Amino acid sequence: MASNLSTRAVRSACLASKAAPRPLTTLIPRRSVSSASDAPEPLVNQADQPRWSYTPPKTKAPFSMRMHSKRPQFHNNNDPEVLDQFYIRMLGNGGEKLLSDEVKWLAVTHKSFDQGRRGFNDRLAFLGKRIVQLQTSLALAQSTGTASSAPKTDQFGRVPFAHPSLEGLGSLSTSTKSFLTDRTKMAELARKYDMQKVVRWEPRKPDNLIASGLELVLAHTMYAVIGAVSLEKGGLVANKLAQERILEPLGIKSVS
Repeated sequence: MASNLSTRAVRSACLASKAAPRPLTTLIPRRSVSSASDAPEPLVNQADQPRWSYTPPKTKAPFSMRMHSKRPQFHNNNDPEVLDQFYIRMLGNGGEKLLSDEVKWLAVTHKSFDQGRRGFNDRLAFLGKRIVQLQTSLALAQSTGTASSAPKTDQFGRVPFAHPSLEGLGSLSTSTKSFLTDRTKMAELARKYDMQKVVRWEPRKPDNLIASGLELVLAHTMYAVIGAVSLEKGGLVANKLAQERILEPLGIKSVS
C-alpha cells in the first residue's frame, strides 16, 4: 500500500512539472560580464532644449562616420538672433514672427546637415517651388508681351482673334519660366538676403562651396522658406511674399 502511494506521488509530481513549464529566463544563461555599451544613453531634456538644437540620442551612430577625416570642420549658424535677422531681410519687417521657431530652423536646414537627423526642408521646398512657379505663370500671362512683327496676311482675309487678356500667352512657356527663375538667379537673390550665413548644410568640400553645390542649396532653401510660410500662414500670404520678395527682385512684376 505504501509503495502504491509513493508511486502515485511521483507520477503527480511529474505531471505537475510538465503542466507548468519552466520560465524562459531560467533556460537562457545570463551574462556575468557587462560592458559600457549596455548602460542606457543619457536622455536629453526636451523641456530645456528646443528640438532643432540637438541630435536625437537614439539616432546617433556608435562610432564616427568620418573616421580619420582630414576635411576641415564647417561652421553652421546656431544663433537664433542671426536667423531672425535673415527672416527680416527676406520677408520684411516682422518677418521673424511669421513662423514658429521649429519651422524657422527647419526651412533653412538641408538634408546633408547632421545626416538629416534633425529634419530637413525637402517637402517645404517642393511646396514653395510650386507656389513660385504658379505666380511666375500668372505674371507672364498678365504681361503685355513683346511687340511682335507684322501679322501675316491671310489669303482668305481671315483675321485672328485678339484680346488684351491674351497678349501675354506668347511669353508663357516652360523655357521662359525656367530662364526667369534660374537656379543661378535664385542663388544671387539669396546672397542679397545673406542666406549663406544661416543655411545649415554639410558641404562636400568646405574649402570650395561652389563645387559643393552652394547655388543649388541656396535656391532650394529660398523655395523652402515660401513653403514654410504657406504651411503656417496660408497661401494668400505665401503668394504675396513670392511676388514681392522673389519675383519682383528678379524682374517679374505681377499686375494684380
